[in-house]
Amino acid sequence: MVMKVHGAVLSTAAMRVFATLYEKDLEFEFVPVDMGAGEHKQERFLALNPFGQVPFFEDGDLKLFESRAITKYIAHQYKDKGTQLVCEGKPMATVSMWMEVEAHQFDPVASKLQWEIVYKPMFGMATDAAVVEENEAKLAKVLDVYEARLSQSKYLGCDCFTLADLHHQPALTNLMGTQVKKLFDARPKVSAWVADIMARPALAKVLAMRNQK
Repeated sequence: MVMKVHGAVLSTAAMRVFATLYEKDLEFEFVPVDMGAGEHKQERFLALNPFGQVPFFEDGDLKLFESRAITKYIAHQYKDKGTQLVCEGKPMATVSMWMEVEAHQFDPVASKLQWEIVYKPMFGMATDAAVVEENEAKLAKVLDVYEARLSQSKYLGCDCFTLADLHHQPALTNLMGTQVKKLFDARPKVSAWVADIMARPALAKVLAMRNQK
């Protein structure tokens, strides 16, 4: 039975799941959800995810929502396939810690910046310069921590590419084409890390999905 991902190619959360599946060389069926038409808020989809958010994931009788929970399941359940993405024992604790950093320190700020700089113009709305300035300052502080960490290991969790790195990819695909790129470029270790994780073939496949939209 082929896994199914219900979502939208422009959704950064869905992109996390697509990237993980491609890293693992796993087959899956993409079930498009038309968010522009509000399909994710309709009764049929709410029966899958009561919070009305994408993605929704199926692997046989297992049904999950929340992208990071889905990526962790895929990485552990199919650990012998494709890219490792997780570690055993104590190193996994460090990887998990940096996954939490992405979720609670990086993503909230990155999401606000994407909304203001990427999505608002897309919808014909005005960008709030004060919000951008505030969140650029917050992101700079996070990236200072990343610069220090990446001076100690090649990737955030360890010397191997893991979910701690992969979870950043969707936001970076949007931010690196904006003025925010300068914050990453100003930090040599962060800049090299971004170039590395953004050049992965699995991510290229995700972006190809998006470009076919």
